[in-house]
Amino acid sequence: MTDKAKTMVSVAWSISSKIAIFTLKFISVPILARYLEPAELGMVASGMIVITFLLMFAGAGLTAGLIREAREDRLSDDTVFWTNLGVSFLAGLLVYLFADPLAAALGAPEASWLLEVFTPLFVLYLGPDVASSQLARRMAFDREAFVTVVAEAIGALVAIAVVLGGYGIWALIVQLYVSAVLRFIGLFLAAGYRPRLQFSRAELSRHMHYGLRLVGADFVGFLSFQSPIVIITRMLGLPEAGTFNLTNRLSDLPNQIVLTGLMSVLFPSFSRMNHDSARQADVLSRTTRITTLLLAPMLFGLWAVAEPAMLVVFGEKWLFAAPVLGLLAVSKGIMSPCGSFIPYLKATGHASVLWWFGLGRAIMVVAAMTLGAWIDGLIGLCLALCIANLGVLLAYLLVVMRVAGLAIGQGLYDTVVPLAAAGLMAVLVRLALDQGYLASAHPVLQLLAGAALGASVYGVFLVVTQRRLILDLVRKR
Repeated sequence: MTDKAKTMVSVAWSISSKIAIFTLKFISVPILARYLEPAELGMVASGMIVITFLLMFAGAGLTAGLIREAREDRLSDDTVFWTNLGVSFLAGLLVYLFADPLAAALGAPEASWLLEVFTPLFVLYLGPDVASSQLARRMAFDREAFVTVVAEAIGALVAIAVVLGGYGIWALIVQLYVSAVLRFIGLFLAAGYRPRLQFSRAELSRHMHYGLRLVGADFVGFLSFQSPIVIITRMLGLPEAGTFNLTNRLSDLPNQIVLTGLMSVLFPSFSRMNHDSARQADVLSRTTRITTLLLAPMLFGLWAVAEPAMLVVFGEKWLFAAPVLGLLAVSKGIMSPCGSFIPYLKATGHASVLWWFGLGRAIMVVAAMTLGAWIDGLIGLCLALCIANLGVLLAYLLVVMRVAGLAIGQGLYDTVVPLAAAGLMAVLVRLALDQGYLASAHPVLQLLAGAALGASVYGVFLVVTQRRLILDLVRKR
């Protein structure tokens, strides 16, 4: 199979797994939300921030170096495995010992017991990373997709059973552990990886030289994506943090389906093209346009149907959060052209670009969200995030187009036109739902009508503005 065919098959498998996980979440999350309080969701979100933050440093970007390698080397794999295992034990011990001050620093001292409960997750999450990198290097995304879907499905079913049994927040805890354990076992089996008792300081040093630069970029990215929970918890309280966490999970589903599936494939795919920069640039341009065309209408459309979506998915109890859902969807829609930028920069060795750009982005986003929360609470924070993301998008586009040697004007056209079309479509749908018969129709009917109208309007926009790209894709297929 050619590299192009492998990439297309891998994308199909990766996105298919995300669709399956989306379906599971679409069923399980609303059920859990109806039985849990915002403060409970906020506690879990705050606790997981610590775990996610330390995992980012614990892995030190070592497995990214394995994926970027063109060859498999058992000595390198085993060196990274034993390093990850040792660091994960150490990280878990430190979190257990310092759970109280860590929870207090987050503004959620009530969550200290959760941090203690979460400490084994370090080993469960970091342990199978080498096996996962082997599957990515082989472009065997069908195996990883199967493992992930099975683990998420069983975890969701167990969580529903636990919450229906009246155990509240423990449903979320059990879900995390069941999914993590099954993923741990499944990835080792899928990759056929059996670590040996061997270690090389030279191999560790080689991979750390590349990986630590990525960790720096991941760190500043973490500040941008995870800081809202910390800001909200400290400034507004746990209930507001829980509200943000729930709406953020729903607004992020389109990204989870399309973007994460695409990015996981693009990194090894771009790495395979390191000998052909012109081809890399061409693939970057195409994937940027296609990602925007797919994601922008889904996310802007979610803003248009935010109120009926909250009623249908979460019930009357969560209707107050509809404006938060809508603004979060818009903020993610603005960033939809950026889905191919990070894997491109990682694969081409531009970690320093990721670092400096990510640092500037983190400063801008954190400052904007803090100001927004101070002025108008949760709504103000989300609105400030939308405004900040506009500036981030333009800066990101200029930086990446320059690195890739692509024309800035063409890059702007490829992103601004699809975004404008998606935004106009969303406004038309919102106006239609707010007037006439649809304004008083059942929420389910509003959702169906909004989806149908949005698809029709956006389809017309695509034919008018993207006819050449569509015909090109059809011919190649």
